[in-house]
Amino acid sequence: MFFVFGPSGQMYRGGPENLAQISAVRRVQRPQALRTREMDVPTEPFEPPAPLHPTPTPPQNLRMQDAVSAYAQTEQGPQQARQPLSKVSDVMTTGALSVQPGQRVNDAWQTLAEHKVAQAPVVDALGRVIGLLVRADMAPLDLLPEPGAVKQAIDLARRPVSDVMVSPVPTVAADTELRRVAAVLLDTGLPGLPVTDEAGVLSGFISRTDILRAVAADPPLDLWSGPAVAL
Repeated sequence: MFFVFGPSGQMYRGGPENLAQISAVRRVQRPQALRTREMDVPTEPFEPPAPLHPTPTPPQNLRMQDAVSAYAQTEQGPQQARQPLSKVSDVMTTGALSVQPGQRVNDAWQTLAEHKVAQAPVVDALGRVIGLLVRADMAPLDLLPEPGAVKQAIDLARRPVSDVMVSPVPTVAADTELRRVAAVLLDTGLPGLPVTDEAGVLSGFISRTDILRAVAADPPLDLWSGPAVAL
């Protein structure tokens, strides 16, 4: 289940196939990443030199290792079957960082940088999502320090988060299938979606990184559990 929330409350509730009907959440134009004005100089990958005198590996008693491993498994009891990851709740980040709409852009930038995240849901005083703040949106290329542009950069830093956040913003329920989320992220260009209930109260965040981490994690990721759905 997907929702769309803005400062005025819920604007949509339903599947991903109709999200495009909300004009404000059609594909988001992502800004370019910041680059220095100097040409990037390619560097060769570093390969550590091989040791001149490799340390010999002591012989191992494989039979003894097998016996110890079997004993450890007996102590742990029967192993439960691994369950595939298929829902948002399986991979989402709980206790996600959030910011307030009245915060200054500069302060929000510092908060995101300190927590090493590139985006954060914007929530009101009741904890309801009203937007999404993307760190790249706070430093567009046309406000890089240039003659005459410093004042504009300072003015941007003093603006409230509500002026630069993505709003309205799609959100997703925790029991939604991951493949539906993947389709919405591709369609909108957003880096992730806040996870909320039907009232818009924030419970977590699911990002592209969360999904990619699940692809490489154990137990396995299963994007195709459940009946086929037209996306």
